[in-house]
Amino acid sequence: MPGVAVVTDSTSSFAPRQAERADVRVIPLQVVIDGRSRPEGEVDAAEVAAALRAGRRVSTSRPTPEVVAAAYAELAAGACTGVVSVHLSGGISGTAQAAEVAARGASVPVRVVDSRGAAMATGFAALAAAGSARDGGDLDAVAAAASRRAGATSTWFCVDDLVHLRRGGSTWFCVDDLVHLRRGGRVSAATAVLGTALAVKPLLTVADGAIRPFERVRTSARALSRLEQLAAGAVRAGVDAGHVVDVAVHHLDNAAAAERLADALREQRPGGSVLVSELSAVLAVHVGPGTVGVVVSPAV
Repeated sequence: MPGVAVVTDSTSSFAPRQAERADVRVIPLQVVIDGRSRPEGEVDAAEVAAALRAGRRVSTSRPTPEVVAAAYAELAAGACTGVVSVHLSGGISGTAQAAEVAARGASVPVRVVDSRGAAMATGFAALAAAGSARDGGDLDAVAAAASRRAGATSTWFCVDDLVHLRRGGSTWFCVDDLVHLRRGGRVSAATAVLGTALAVKPLLTVADGAIRPFERVRTSARALSRLEQLAAGAVRAGVDAGHVVDVAVHHLDNAAAAERLADALREQRPGGSVLVSELSAVLAVHVGPGTVGVVVSPAV
């Protein structure tokens, strides 16, 4: 039966076929390598990692409002009653803004939800929206489901020189150095210099939709240990509150570390899924090879 359609973008880092099974439409961002722009999906994270290691020119760009509008039009032609569009934090990318522009001209009502996060912090919010839509939720209910899940999901990441923490749910990343985040404007020059000069591994958080410092540790091993500690604490808090807790462990060219972290978190018995997947190619550009990330998302 026609109902509310759910849209997200490719930075949600869905595992293969996950979006298809959930009936979520994914709009690709663009990866630009040596001046050649291709949609995510045609470029994988392994190619990005190789390009970064080779010192090639790598950047990203958001989808245009016209691309987003075309997706909305196709869904409207399929007789959906409305669209909930869930996207990467507007403090990190202009994707949500492009969706807002596209929504103004759509032939069905569109609600844009800024997840205020990245990777599966966005993905879990989109999945929550899709679940509400399958249950027959109207536009308000589906958008509210996405917003609730996004608000309960924390985002941490570390880069061998960096760890990121966001309170309220949980996404963490661990990357080899600060160069890629600094180059992309995602972390301040002062933080980058501090991490490089003193061999400090800053823990960062996504607070209010932006990447911010959280705390510092002195070695990569300690950064990963702290990452596990933070993730495990968030899982326990969600379980103690009576929620099923879904976990996603992301990585870029660091599968062994990601699997170790996932195994440790499975021991916390979150009750939900513990997924392991490579980061999207677009996010990979900004964190660089070696990244390990975790999203802890209570099903509130």
